[in-house]
Amino acid sequence: MPVQSFVYNSAPQRVVFGAGSLQHLAREIDALGARRALVLSTPEQRPQAERIADMLGAHAAGVFDRAVMHVPIETAREAREVAQRLGADCAVAIGGGSTTGLGKAIALDSGLPILAIPTTYAGSEMTPIYGITEAGMKKTGKDFKVLPRTVIYDPELSLTLPVGMSVTSGINAIAHAAEGLYATDANPIMDLMAQEGIAALGRALPAIRAFAEDAAARSDALYGAWLCGTVLGNVGMALHHKLCHTLGGSFNLPHAETHTIVLPHALAYNAAAAPEAMARIAKALGGSNAAQAVFDLAHDNGAPVALRDIGLKESDLDVACAHALQNQYPNPRPLERDAIRALLQNAWEGARP
Repeated sequence: MPVQSFVYNSAPQRVVFGAGSLQHLAREIDALGARRALVLSTPEQRPQAERIADMLGAHAAGVFDRAVMHVPIETAREAREVAQRLGADCAVAIGGGSTTGLGKAIALDSGLPILAIPTTYAGSEMTPIYGITEAGMKKTGKDFKVLPRTVIYDPELSLTLPVGMSVTSGINAIAHAAEGLYATDANPIMDLMAQEGIAALGRALPAIRAFAEDAAARSDALYGAWLCGTVLGNVGMALHHKLCHTLGGSFNLPHAETHTIVLPHALAYNAAAAPEAMARIAKALGGSNAAQAVFDLAHDNGAPVALRDIGLKESDLDVACAHALQNQYPNPRPLERDAIRALLQNAWEGARP
């Protein structure tokens, strides 16, 4: 077997993993050298944010509970102003990708260190990638200033994550690993993490569907999300992520559900051009066809499989296709207008690849 040539960058980041690990929060804030933490959350997760603030006591600068999907630039600016006004020297983001994304938006301008406490399987806490939506377009970038310095993974915090959200969040994570396997800058370390992450989530999601408070399955899912998020943070993404950013930013579709629906079709589009990646995905999920295995994982566990069921109009498909073709980006198969339009149609209808 020939020796491979590749480049692997390791990001400086601390991970604290395990049931009950939230108890180490104060220690981890101290390790950052921080004294006043602004706690970030969505409106729905304010009770968890207040719990964090209570744990921090005098070291809590306040709670900002207005994180929303796709990080509108107006919300990002408001959060930055609040952090500055309260004299916060770090932010604690508890929740999913929306909250972590808001923390990153704060860090982008201010350089404030972020401590992330994920309660979903989004994986964005492991990446230096940020996204901000302005004037209906989601713009993404990469800057190591936004990478959370510390991540606390406590499976106990995800025990109450609704089953439906758990499944879509988990498949969102799988998407990161799947595209990492055919990235132009892929490397064998990320390949190992990607396949292991997909397999962990493939085991965990049906078990969570069967019993939502299965502690072992919750731990497996969070472990898988960590690995998949690490892949997202280290190698480039392709067509699937471009489509999902277009659909999410332009039509305000729910993030995890959009990833769940589009992924099988993006894999089918790229299958012939990336056979080794498809074989790894199929093996990880115990199937023979990567696109079908991902579709079945979603369908069999109650997740939406059609864009029309999450609010996209058929008349929006041409616009989405046009946006997806703007700015060339790496993808195993060349971007072909008619084929991408057909991909979107299949995703809108919920057809099995």
